[in-house]
Amino acid sequence: MSITPAADVSALWDLTGDIAVVTGASSGIGQAAAEIYAAAGATVVVLGRSEQRVADVVAGITAAGGAAHGYAVDVSVRGAADAVFARIAAEVGRPTVVVANAGIAGGASYRGDGRIADYTDEEWDEVVATNLHGTFETVRAAARVLETGGRILVTSSTAGMRTDPMVSYGYVATKAAILNLVRQVALELAPRGIRVNAIAPGPFKGTRIGDGETAIAPEAESMWAETIPLGRMGTMAEIQGPMLFLVSPASSFVTGAALAVDGGALALSHTGF
Repeated sequence: MSITPAADVSALWDLTGDIAVVTGASSGIGQAAAEIYAAAGATVVVLGRSEQRVADVVAGITAAGGAAHGYAVDVSVRGAADAVFARIAAEVGRPTVVVANAGIAGGASYRGDGRIADYTDEEWDEVVATNLHGTFETVRAAARVLETGGRILVTSSTAGMRTDPMVSYGYVATKAAILNLVRQVALELAPRGIRVNAIAPGPFKGTRIGDGETAIAPEAESMWAETIPLGRMGTMAEIQGPMLFLVSPASSFVTGAALAVDGGALALSHTGF
């Protein structure tokens, strides 16, 4: 049996005509996603808490020839996602792609000051508000506006797929919870022709969790590298292809999936080779 290839391979990655909304897009993985979507032809809507950072990302995209709009919003605030989606629909157009990417670290790991006995209510509540409630409300808002052919992508983490002593309790709990949210929503929305998937990055350089800096200390980078079979952390350029794949025509038969992008870290069942 022969398989007819796509007449134009580039069409598999083309987002021309799409309106892609990305939360947490003022830095890190969200910014990387917004930039590659714009390069693929989408009109991108950059959402983030910092008005200045949002404006900077929008300016960078437009300077590169892309189309972008930006709104400062904190999706952890109840009702904020629905409100900003209403503005986007009125001022930009109805979204076709929604990426729920906003997230924070939620405190230190138990290797630092984040031991379970010392983990505070404030740390727990803050990370749950952003990573879980914010993701839920973004996905719900997306389900209310997307039509057939729409795509939802949620940023989880490899820390949501296994134990990870290098991140906080709130982080592992919320990143695991949203994976099952993705699966459940994928089942509901599949009859409407809306695909819902998750991406689960491992350690990447250039992320800004919450208000942290993007630089990573050499000793921390070395620690992370030891947990990765490829022997190094990922770069922002290396997350762009997977982020594009999961919202592009190339993944038209993929829904309810979680794609790990981690240099082989999840394949390890032991601490070394």
